[in-house]
Amino acid sequence: MKFTCEKYLLQQAVNTAARAAAAKSPIPALEGLLIEAGNDVKVTGYDLKKGVYTSFLADVARPGCVVLGAKIFGEIVRSLPDGIVTVDMDEKLRTTIRCGSAEFSILGLDAQDYPELPAVDMRNTVAVEQGVLRRMIGETLFAVSDNESRPIYTGSLFEVEGESLTVVSVDGYRLALRKEPILSSDLQEKSFIVPGSALSDVEKLCGDTEDPVYITVGSKHVSFSLGKTVVISRRLEGEFLNYRKSIAESFRFTLTAKRAELARTIDRVSLIIDDRIKNPLRCYFRDGHVDFVCVTALGKAEDSCPLDGDGENLEIGFNNRYLLDALKAAPAEELLVCLNSGSTPCILKPTDGSEKFLYMILPVRLRAE
Repeated sequence: MKFTCEKYLLQQAVNTAARAAAAKSPIPALEGLLIEAGNDVKVTGYDLKKGVYTSFLADVARPGCVVLGAKIFGEIVRSLPDGIVTVDMDEKLRTTIRCGSAEFSILGLDAQDYPELPAVDMRNTVAVEQGVLRRMIGETLFAVSDNESRPIYTGSLFEVEGESLTVVSVDGYRLALRKEPILSSDLQEKSFIVPGSALSDVEKLCGDTEDPVYITVGSKHVSFSLGKTVVISRRLEGEFLNYRKSIAESFRFTLTAKRAELARTIDRVSLIIDDRIKNPLRCYFRDGHVDFVCVTALGKAEDSCPLDGDGENLEIGFNNRYLLDALKAAPAEELLVCLNSGSTPCILKPTDGSEKFLYMILPVRLRAE
């Protein structure tokens, strides 16, 4: 195998595929990247749960394939000067990387030791704009659970209905929902669950463009195709929360708030809360404003934020971080804050009555002051 290419093309491909390479594995090949040179050069990373591959144009003098350690190969490519890189592998799998006066030689592994990526039937596909999917993932991913005892909630639910896609994440304490139009769909299965780790990679790989992402759903896997880059992930199987039944349809109090102003106020009051001192944030919804109070071993903090509406002095407690995460993610400058009582969830919705987003935060039980 021998090929030459621009350094930035090789570095971009290595960085992309390395997202899926295993940090440690009993199978040494999984800690590496599969480099395949043919008509172009394809670089693959795979850890048996998630795979990423991408390809780029190169001048291939001698076709071939080899597995190179993801960490060392990535560091070598990053360290090279800008310019034309030559990658040359001999019959003993010793691979030489040259650029300018720099030269490295490392031993590769046989490509036959590399596991084959799962195939996903391309006939079951939905297309979404890259920028739209990037925002949908970014504005719901914070609510994905990291509790492996309930693996179904370590991913996000994707639902396709008509000409729209809904993404839902829950972790037992909060819910994040985003809904946007799609470009096209021929999905036979209308819902599937994608692990959060794969979605994090997809979010980073998506550009803020109108170019399409093709989401293909197989029986056990799902793939995201972005130009010459493909992310393949196993699907999570199980029964996801029936989120529609969890969301109240009517509210005793519906208040209007400025998102940024509300977030800044909560941020200030949260200064006396840290990881060791997890006291709740007390919220008092008054006529025209909400008062925030927090008391910890460090002291006491109070602040107020204007609202449109009257909460009739409703007192409710929240985890400050859960409130802030939802406020920072909400894609609108004005929000409806919907409440029923001090023991029922708070709902954040758009003021225009659309179903574009919804965030639900469960309250914290308050002790008597």
